[in-house]
Amino acid sequence: MLASVGVPRQNGCVGQNPLKPDALLTSLLQEVSRSFYKTLRVLPAKIRPQISLAYLLARTTDTIADTGLIPLEQRLEALAAFRKRILGANSHPINFTDLAQHQGTPAERVLLENCEQSVLLLESFSPADRARLRDVLSIITNGQELDLRRFAAASADNIIALNKDPELDDYTYRVAGCVGEFWTKMCRAHLFPAPHLDETDLTTKGVVFGKGLQLVNILRDLPTDLRSGRCYLPIEPLASASLVPSDLLQPANEPRLRPIYNRYLQRAQDFLKTGWAYTQLVPWRCVRVRLACAWPLLIGNDTLALLRTGNILEPRHRIKVSRDQVKKIIWRSVLYYPWPAAWRGLFSSPTARQDN
Repeated sequence: MLASVGVPRQNGCVGQNPLKPDALLTSLLQEVSRSFYKTLRVLPAKIRPQISLAYLLARTTDTIADTGLIPLEQRLEALAAFRKRILGANSHPINFTDLAQHQGTPAERVLLENCEQSVLLLESFSPADRARLRDVLSIITNGQELDLRRFAAASADNIIALNKDPELDDYTYRVAGCVGEFWTKMCRAHLFPAPHLDETDLTTKGVVFGKGLQLVNILRDLPTDLRSGRCYLPIEPLASASLVPSDLLQPANEPRLRPIYNRYLQRAQDFLKTGWAYTQLVPWRCVRVRLACAWPLLIGNDTLALLRTGNILEPRHRIKVSRDQVKKIIWRSVLYYPWPAAWRGLFSSPTARQDN
């Protein structure tokens, strides 16, 4: 795998084996973005490098935050240092070679070894694009820092939960809603600046779009998060069913949780519907942007269909849309595109529901 990103297996480090920009945004990006790489690759060339780099830098900061073998304060210090470098507040080159040695996968090690190359690529963009990238990354890294501090003492024996829904809403904005806002600004600047669109409405829908995708992730990953001591379902609604976060470690409590969980499923569904409305507002000629929006929405919609059945507290069975279903979503969206009515109807007929 390391050969695929052009880095030898021994002692790779910043300054010795730096990746070239095209490798950062292709082979390395593919290794660390998994399924989302398909969405990034379909984007038009005018915005693909900017949005791809935003993802790569956010993935880098997320890797720093998730390095559990490193003490919390050291991770916070590294995250703050890299944030300053991204925002241009510090021109001193960053070197995370030591941090890279603690990564669980070779791709994450290469990602940290090349963090300075990613920042240099950021500085190659126009001032306007650089400002947009820095704005969204500032919000994301603030959210990551908040998350680190909130769950500092979390473990399977000490589950820490959010308190109320506004905290959940704030979290989903910081990690994903702001991305919808950034995506909208980038598209308007480079792809369709002329068409008359309600800017406020489009941006608002873009934010909800991002928050919806993140809420789907939260609902899907509930059993895994609980076993790392994190509960993103707030305490207040759980208490209404006489539940505390530790109760959710027991799959037998799923029936008690289900009414509350279903309300969050419906909220996520409503958010994704808003995201689909956002996609319809994008000019029809912007095929690539529409497809890049449609794929995560349709996959999210299928995921929600799967989450409506079965025991969502069972950790041994991770609910996810199959690769075959993802392929079907992609091909169907492309084949239906020439027929607007059929294409618009894709969201109302999840393949997961049809195939089960």
